[in-house]
Amino acid sequence: ERVALREKRPGIWRDITWSDYLENTEMVAFALAALGVGPGDRVAIQAENRPEWLYVDVGSNMLRAVIVGFYPTNPVAEIRYLLTDSGTKVLVAEDQEQVDKALEVIDDVESLEWVVYLDSRGLADYDDPRLLSLDEAIAKGAELRAQDPDLLARREAEKTSSDLVTLIYTSGTTGPPKGAMLSADNIAFGTDVFAEEGGMFGDKGMTHDDVLVSYLPLSHVLERGVTTWGGLRNGTIIHFAEWIDTVVADLAEVQPTVLVAVPRIWEKIQANVAIKMANASRLKRFTYGIARTLGDRAAKDRIARGGAHTPLSRVLTFLAWLIAGRKLRRLLGLAKVRMALSGAAPISTDVLTFFLSLGILIHEAYGMTENTAVATANRPGRVKLGTVGEVQPQIELRLDEKTGEVLTRHRGTFLGYWNRPDATAEAVSEDGWLHTGDVGEWVDGTHVKIVDRIKDIIITAGGKNISPSEIENAIKASPYVREAVVIGDQRPYLTAIIGIEFDTVADWAARRRIEYTTYRDLSTKPETIELIAGVVRDVNT
Repeated sequence: ERVALREKRPGIWRDITWSDYLENTEMVAFALAALGVGPGDRVAIQAENRPEWLYVDVGSNMLRAVIVGFYPTNPVAEIRYLLTDSGTKVLVAEDQEQVDKALEVIDDVESLEWVVYLDSRGLADYDDPRLLSLDEAIAKGAELRAQDPDLLARREAEKTSSDLVTLIYTSGTTGPPKGAMLSADNIAFGTDVFAEEGGMFGDKGMTHDDVLVSYLPLSHVLERGVTTWGGLRNGTIIHFAEWIDTVVADLAEVQPTVLVAVPRIWEKIQANVAIKMANASRLKRFTYGIARTLGDRAAKDRIARGGAHTPLSRVLTFLAWLIAGRKLRRLLGLAKVRMALSGAAPISTDVLTFFLSLGILIHEAYGMTENTAVATANRPGRVKLGTVGEVQPQIELRLDEKTGEVLTRHRGTFLGYWNRPDATAEAVSEDGWLHTGDVGEWVDGTHVKIVDRIKDIIITAGGKNISPSEIENAIKASPYVREAVVIGDQRPYLTAIIGIEFDTVADWAARRRIEYTTYRDLSTKPETIELIAGVVRDVNT
């Protein structure tokens, strides 16, 4: 009867116990079985983060079926490709928007037999016989359960560690997306390593006392590993935000103990602080300035000691917390965070230092879909900012002597790409080494630093090799910059396309009484161009 999940609907947090979780998942499993789903069949889901995502995910696995996650933002053309390539039999769609995409392509996808929707708003007049609500599917499942109550027990007895559990499609930046196949054994290994006792989450690892907020897309291996698989393994309490736009407010309400984020989220939080301080009273700005000065001094001491406190840093951190940090951390939802993690992309050391000045030590980790998201991680007391940490237990990692490419080998190495033996052979060597495509280097012989993707390395006309991500991350550390893309391959010098952080720059413009109409208008204002030019000058310096 302990709480497993909490969902905010509408405006109220509702408890879902572990027994509720099990019963709901079994109902969905029987519903899918009633629609003809069996071992090896593919079930796709296209929805925002919500409990039903987990019910469909785990329910499919109860049937030994394979779950495929789609991003809610996937356009129609990609949905057609993903459904066809995976051979999906049942698609679970969140709402009218996703149903419309599915119905537009359903006649083109030979394998797709059913579309099940979660939110019925706007769908009353839809009459396609292949379309039904989750409640209608569950009613079919209840009939099957009455006729064959031992179905799930039989499927459980048939399970093996080599069962294919999920297809996770890569971004497809170098061609059509490829479905990475992860087995039950891959996931068991990855989840154990990620939350091991004595690892990056402390002596006890992650436990049922930990509170998390699920907001990164569940179709991504990182969030899936934390929310679905990690939640089951560690017994944590997962909160589902009401809406993606309410995440910051929800974090403040929930006050999670573990916060896993991608760099963009950490950068956004930092930018929000910059806006709030810019609009604060003179007294508040002065108080915050004192706290930041103390926090920065404490951060400098901790960085030199691998993140561990010195007597001085403890005193300085406490004073900074007392003056301003206590209230600021509570407003940001960081008051109770004992472990902060950043993954999936490189993060600027300026951002890491900012949070450390607030007393939040962000641990960078490294992994990818193809190795079940585990390879390296920074550990408490042994953190080196700008690196992705040390090699995790039971994992082999080496750098290619010629190219510097990071190679890993362990139980979490994926089964291969769905229907792509050629791509699988390129990714995994005959002796089991996974070619990650990332260039790395050793720092002090113990920690790994990711330089960039091999395919992203720029070679200028003068023959100089440059990692664009380091420059891009330095530019994006500014609260005024949302995105930066450095260009210069086969050119004499580097240039960049820079997208402004609209909220921050709009606030900056308003305080200077600079009039504008649209994003484009604000971006092209001479004052804005000079503001961003100043950011570039600082980075160049």
